[in-house]
Amino acid sequence: MNRKLRVGVIGGGIGGAALMASLRQRGMEAHLFERTTAFREVGAGVQMSPNAVKVLQALGLQDALNRLGYVPKAVIGRHWRNGRENFRTPLDDCRRTFGTDYYHLHRADLLAMLVDLIDPGQVTMNAHCISVINHGKTAVAHFSDHEDFEADVIVGADGVHSVVRDSLFGAEAPLFTGNICWRAVIPAATHPEFISPFTEVWQGPNGHVVTYAISGGNALNIVAVSETPHWMAESWHVPSSREELLLAFTGWHPDVIRKLSAAQNVFKWGLFDRDPMAQWSIEHITLLGDAAHPMLPFLAQGAAMALEDGHILAALLAVPGLDAVDALRQYETERLPRTGRVQLSARARGKRFHLPSPWQQFKRDFGYKLKTLLSPHTAGRDAHWVFSYDVTAFRPAERRVPPSAVVPEPVNG
Repeated sequence: MNRKLRVGVIGGGIGGAALMASLRQRGMEAHLFERTTAFREVGAGVQMSPNAVKVLQALGLQDALNRLGYVPKAVIGRHWRNGRENFRTPLDDCRRTFGTDYYHLHRADLLAMLVDLIDPGQVTMNAHCISVINHGKTAVAHFSDHEDFEADVIVGADGVHSVVRDSLFGAEAPLFTGNICWRAVIPAATHPEFISPFTEVWQGPNGHVVTYAISGGNALNIVAVSETPHWMAESWHVPSSREELLLAFTGWHPDVIRKLSAAQNVFKWGLFDRDPMAQWSIEHITLLGDAAHPMLPFLAQGAAMALEDGHILAALLAVPGLDAVDALRQYETERLPRTGRVQLSARARGKRFHLPSPWQQFKRDFGYKLKTLLSPHTAGRDAHWVFSYDVTAFRPAERRVPPSAVVPEPVNG
């Protein structure tokens, strides 16, 4: 096949938009289908570690990052009740260590940056995909309005409840992890005292709270996670209230309570998870982002992994003469080990954040102190292997050998 492949992308979130932007940059014929009537990102802040920032830079978005992002100085780990500082890990050294800065963004800003790179003529909104099938040397997406779309490759970037995934591998609901995540944004105009150059991670029994500046320092992002045995809502996110949020964190440090008390427009998410998959693709259909590897937010890598996926998949699909099935096979070979390791590491980190007993917390916090003495630039982070990865260095002609095993982070330490 000498012509360029035609690609259909199901889902217009961060992963789908990033893939479309990367495909357009390479002159590919592609079309995106989004089920909502407008691009929108439900949520608040998102952390863009250096591995993700390199993808955005490759798309020409450095100026937008400088305008809309916020570069923090450090992440500080604190005790949930007394506020004791357990570790302080520099983030403003990322350019020297990893080649680029670490940014905080509003999720809506990140999505808008990517959507601006997409040709509006290559987008269909209000398109509800109901199934996909392989059809000889192509794949076909079926929609609820009885329209079909045929392409050389169909990519499911349609999230944790992926229709494309169900079509390929059968319906299997993701598992509720026992964690509820509240998200809220506090404008700096109303509470300028909350804005600081530090990310704070308050670790307590069966929960944690993270706060950091976004939108160029014009707002504070709050992520608060608490364990609960039940998630009763049909949707994976629903409106909540400041009162419900405060109730979940009764007895926490006054600084935490002050910030939670200022939260408005609070939403809560049930956190769902899946085990790493052994396969994402069947013939001409594949998965990307949360459709392939939904992960807990405790490593702040969900959006980053989707950006990496999109960059590598676009690079492979743009190789002249490369068969679609071979391109998807190489995509899996490159991405499965890394995303699987991140999934399991995020799961393990959540357990370490939420240790229930004072003795377990003391041992963990003492470990932070020891690591700070030995290596202050890594204490509390344990993510050099994540940040140092440069997806833009991938070359399709180079069949690199992936890691031989998926190894999670240790739970203790």
